[in-house]
Amino acid sequence: MINDAKIENMYDLKETVAGELFEGKTYPWEVLSEIGSFILKLGPTLDPSLFEKRGENIWIAKSVKIADTATLNGPLIIDEDTEVRPGAFIRGNAIIGKNCVIGNSTEIKNDVIFNNVQVPHYNYVGDSVLGFHSHMGAGSITSNVKSDKTLVVVKDTQSDEKVETGLKKFGAMLGDYVEVGCNSVLNPGTVIGAHTNIYPLSMVRGVIPCNSIFKNRQGFEIIKKDEQ
Repeated sequence: MINDAKIENMYDLKETVAGELFEGKTYPWEVLSEIGSFILKLGPTLDPSLFEKRGENIWIAKSVKIADTATLNGPLIIDEDTEVRPGAFIRGNAIIGKNCVIGNSTEIKNDVIFNNVQVPHYNYVGDSVLGFHSHMGAGSITSNVKSDKTLVVVKDTQSDEKVETGLKKFGAMLGDYVEVGCNSVLNPGTVIGAHTNIYPLSMVRGVIPCNSIFKNRQGFEIIKKDEQ
């Protein structure tokens, strides 16, 4: 199922201003170390009729709504018609797409967030990629560093396949149309295939195949949606 973790099977790259960042790469976590430098390259080229520069290395679309109590650090790009709600904390190295919601008390750091993504309530999203139309329920978070501080290895949940990432910090890769239930924890190295649902209160790790439902019972259970 590692095949489900490949960029070509997870994302519609037309649904992000950062599509070029993913070109020539196999897996989405390969972009994590390049997000900041990509923003510095892309920001000055954005259409000044649509975007304005606010502070150092921060480019915000003019149609974006930002609460007065939100904190924004660069490098940062926020695309059109997105809403940043009260208490949101964007720490930098973030590319946020069109029509997104960055909610109250949500923290964002070193992420690519595609268009139409919602992280609306008390979420932490670090060193992650969230695909088009993905949604993280209230209180769900990405855990981006292993407790033993070793490098993250992506493992398939249903075979012995694994990929060494060489990364110490790696949150979660969510494919397009992924739904994460409330108060779930996505452990370091989690990759969730497109069109998959995660039950609330789940503890997730490894590659979860596309078009599945992850049920966190004894250990975990994964079923195909057409097998319900």
